Amino acid sequence: MDKIIIRRLELNCVIGCNPEERLAPRQLLATITLLTDTRRAAASDNLADTVNYAAIARSLREYTATTSFLLLETLAEQLASRCLNTPGVQGVTIILDKPGCIRQAEGAAVEITRP
Repeated sequence: MDKIIIRRLELNCVIGCNPEERLAPRQLLATITLLTDTRRAAASDNLADTVNYAAIARSLREYTATTSFLLLETLAEQLASRCLNTPGVQGVTIILDKPGCIRQAEGAAVEITRP
């Protein structure tokens, strides 16, 4: 299976369980691996024959800007579901990073894979 990878997509979302985290959106970073078959697009060199990663990225950014979650796990599941509803996407892995959420660490992340 082929992969299309969107690396470290900047998303803004109100996320977290602590009261101070609920006051304003924070930046998250998502790496999205889309499982798809790219052979038709490779042969035709036509965008209509592949998964439009720019459209997916735009859709996910718009979605997270208007939502709020307590847990990274919930948001990751929602992002995966949106990707899987895209024609041509046969599976997805989402790595969702929350930079700076733990002192003395770069941050925390959740990784999920959905067929």
